[in-house]
This record gives sequence, structure tokens and C-alpha cells, in this order.
Amino acid sequence: MKLKLVVLGKTDKMELQVLIDEYMGRIRHYLPFEMEVIPDIKRSRNSSHEEVRNKEGKAILDRLKPSDIVFLFDEKGKPYSSRGFAKLLQKQMNAGHKQWVLVVGGAYGFSNEIYDRAQGKISMSEMTFSHQMVRLFIVEQLYRGCTILKGEPYHHD
Repeated sequence: MKLKLVVLGKTDKMELQVLIDEYMGRIRHYLPFEMEVIPDIKRSRNSSHEEVRNKEGKAILDRLKPSDIVFLFDEKGKPYSSRGFAKLLQKQMNAGHKQWVLVVGGAYGFSNEIYDRAQGKISMSEMTFSHQMVRLFIVEQLYRGCTILKGEPYHHD
């Protein structure tokens, strides 16, 4: 199974990007992995939140294949412990999917079309994090999940 993380906008903080790249490299020892960055959607002063969500949603949908299994990182999603997230990763691998796509939305959330397309939602926390930091948290948890599944000594209960 191939794993893909779709995010909106580039990471501005070089320090975060260095860490993201480090964990992406680590993940690739276990699974084919890529992060696709969708350029920021240009927003006029008159654009509503719904218009922005819809434009971002179209940009996300344009990058998905019909066979992709899509999970959204969403505040209303299911919370997971690290071990629970590792079990979800294993479940997706066992299901024989060609590609599992994890999506981080924009500041205003996802369009209805994206919610309709998704097979699941994951909550990082009840707290709000910057979209740039969330990327780091996700790739670290993906790496952690891989090490848990392999029985490697990275994760401690």
C-alpha cells in the first residue's frame, strides 16, 4: 500500500520542514510515502469561508483517484492513541488498498464534497494546531505507527 499525505500550502518554517523531511525519510523505510502540497488558494477580500472551502475541495478532489481510500484530519474525527493509530494503519494495509490518502484541510475546514468522498475522519486533538505543525505531528505518528507494527523500540507505553 502506498501512503500519501495531502496538505494545503507550503511549510514556511524551515525548522519544521527539516523535521518533516526527517520523518518522511524514516517512513519510507516501511512504506512508499509521499506528501503532496497543494498551492494556497488565492482568496479575495470578498471570498466567503464556504467559497474558500469549495475551491480547496476541488483542488483536493482533482488529486484523488477513484480507488483511493481517503481519511481526513478533522476536529470532529475519531481520536486515536498511538497504538490505536498503528492498528488503523495495519487495518488499511491488510485491506489491500492501493493507496491510503490522508488529507489536512485549510483553515476553514473541508467542503461537503470532500466529506462525502472520505471514508474516515481522524482527530489529532481537541486543541487547534497550525497546519504547518500538524504535518510534523502526522508524519511523526505515521513513523511511530510503523515502528509499533514492527515491534521496534521507538514507542514506549
